Amino acid sequence: MSTHHAVDFHGTTLWLLPDKAIYWPEQRALLIADAHFGKAAAYRRLGQPVPHGTTASNLAVLDRLLGAHDCQRLIFLGDFLHAPGSQGPATLAALQQWRERHQQLAVTLIRGNHDRRAGDPPASLAFEVVAEPLLLGPFALQHEPDAHPHMPVLAGHVHPVYRLHGRGRQSLRLPCFRLGGEVSLLPAFGAFTGGHPVHAGRDETLFVVGDGQVWPVRRQATGAGGG
Repeated sequence: MSTHHAVDFHGTTLWLLPDKAIYWPEQRALLIADAHFGKAAAYRRLGQPVPHGTTASNLAVLDRLLGAHDCQRLIFLGDFLHAPGSQGPATLAALQQWRERHQQLAVTLIRGNHDRRAGDPPASLAFEVVAEPLLLGPFALQHEPDAHPHMPVLAGHVHPVYRLHGRGRQSLRLPCFRLGGEVSLLPAFGAFTGGHPVHAGRDETLFVVGDGQVWPVRRQATGAGGG
């Protein structure tokens, strides 16, 4: 069974989930960044041989998270849809069926750069769509990892990953959360998104995701990893 890692952060508690999301008990909210629904479909429309079923698998994970946590609100930190080609019949039908299973859930989308290109979700999904930042509790919720003048930021966009180094030339890239400083990052939720290596700066901690767990990365004196 997957387990979360609870962190006390800016006067509230956040649960870092191994499914690459944050549950915020105080707000009864689930935070997700960079789902990129319809990305594979958009690539197939361009003739690229990419896998099928990524939308269904992402929605199945989302269903599991909503079933496992007391959620009144779901907040997407940008890049809900990947591109104009993501608004195909199959992708939209799957999203509509998902929404009908969660009609009482309040869903907010903070527009990201891909959302601006793809267009807002259909009105039938009944999303609240807003520009960044969304101020909630002690945080400014954003897509872009830009500092806010007065509040700590939780953001997406970067798709952070961390490279763990083993013996010899062995290494493993894992999605990660980066918490601390002015801007904290969530990993990309989508299963077909790629990643950008990050490291922990001063007063920052990385939490990697793997094998159904979340754990903090110990600082290494050599500075190995991340870059």
